[in-house]
Amino acid sequence: MIKSINPATGDVIESFKAHSADEVDAILGAADRAQRSWRRVPVEKRVPLLTAIARALRAKKEEYARLITEEIGKPITESRGEIEKCASTCDFYAANAQTFLADERIVSNATESGVVFDPLGVVLAIMPWNYPFWQFVRFAAPALAAGNGAILKHANNVPRCALAIEAMIREAGCPDGLMRTVLIDASAVSGLIADDRIAAVTLTGSTEVGQIVAAQAGKSLKKQVLELGGSDPFIVLPDADIATAAATAVKARFVNVGQSCVNAKRFIVHDDIADAFSDAFITGIRALKVGDPMDEATQIGPMARMNLRANLHDQVTRSIAEGAVLVLGGTPIDGPGSYYAPTLLDRVTPEHTSFKEELFGPVASIIRYSSTEEAIALANNTEFGLGASVWTTDLDLARRMAREIDAGAVFINGMVASDARLPFGGIKKSGYGRELGSYGIREFTNMKTIWIGPAK
Repeated sequence: MIKSINPATGDVIESFKAHSADEVDAILGAADRAQRSWRRVPVEKRVPLLTAIARALRAKKEEYARLITEEIGKPITESRGEIEKCASTCDFYAANAQTFLADERIVSNATESGVVFDPLGVVLAIMPWNYPFWQFVRFAAPALAAGNGAILKHANNVPRCALAIEAMIREAGCPDGLMRTVLIDASAVSGLIADDRIAAVTLTGSTEVGQIVAAQAGKSLKKQVLELGGSDPFIVLPDADIATAAATAVKARFVNVGQSCVNAKRFIVHDDIADAFSDAFITGIRALKVGDPMDEATQIGPMARMNLRANLHDQVTRSIAEGAVLVLGGTPIDGPGSYYAPTLLDRVTPEHTSFKEELFGPVASIIRYSSTEEAIALANNTEFGLGASVWTTDLDLARRMAREIDAGAVFINGMVASDARLPFGGIKKSGYGRELGSYGIREFTNMKTIWIGPAK
């Protein structure tokens, strides 16, 4: 059985029977047939579906937000923001998909050539629990606009969200079968990837799972987009506005209870201002309200699962044993639910667990440095390469640093975040491929060259 468990209480909300092999086969067959028809629909007649999805999301924003909060413990105010971000992304692609997918024409002498963007087919979306609506919609909005179909295999701790997404898209007018959710165990995913009716795979998840999925999709020679883990550096130069940087650092680390691939995780701060930054950071962390995620005032709810909390605490314990200084927190919170105290570690070095591993929860690490070159080296001293931020009043220096940092995105004087207008993704063990923007909509297309010689 696949169970939906409220992480704030530990109570089982609802249980679901996994789809049988025959049911999955029928779902794939229907998706394949629906996509073969959908691909022939002109893009200008596809995009009204996105507008309808945006309308459906906003109409039931409160219902969907409560679903998210009940299943993963995200504070309700953040869950509402997730739904609105999904809706605005659908609006963005409804307005821009025709331009992004327009044929490109090149005329030279007596020949004419160009590029067209044909859909690949049905894409398998293997999605995580931390942004259950957003992670799917940021893939599905451009993919559907491009003429693809979608099969959603969601994390098994968010089955109610997964089924609600399918129902919502169907009610918005999606052709029957074009987008479906499958409730299956992880062991059954390899069979889906190998199925000839799946044309490509997109995954958001851990690096370990990404390696498995990449190997399975590679064996079948299927296109993949992988958005994996991150250990984003947050670099504070000595001339930075400390108050603004520290206030942003609190949000950048603790949004979604610290459970995001693009949370800032390693705070690389110059020696000259490290104590002042730490003091401001501590003040901000202490002000965070921990409590019932349904409470409008709550900023830190429970972690999504007990095993995630146990793993995080093990990482914190090992880091302290290795020499990191515990400043705040560092313990699970007693009582029902998988709560963990907002935590700050200082004097972290590259030898410590909290530097080397991704800490997926409400734990921040301060690393001190003495030169710009050292800051860049520390930022790049990781297997990950998703996002990074640089805080300084010297924008010329910041731009130069941005080109030296190994990351898919570098934000200067701002918090790393995804934006429908801009490509999103990483390098190194943070994955490959891009979502969002004009680049993301083309990931699951066949960029087909058409060459025409003179007629005779």
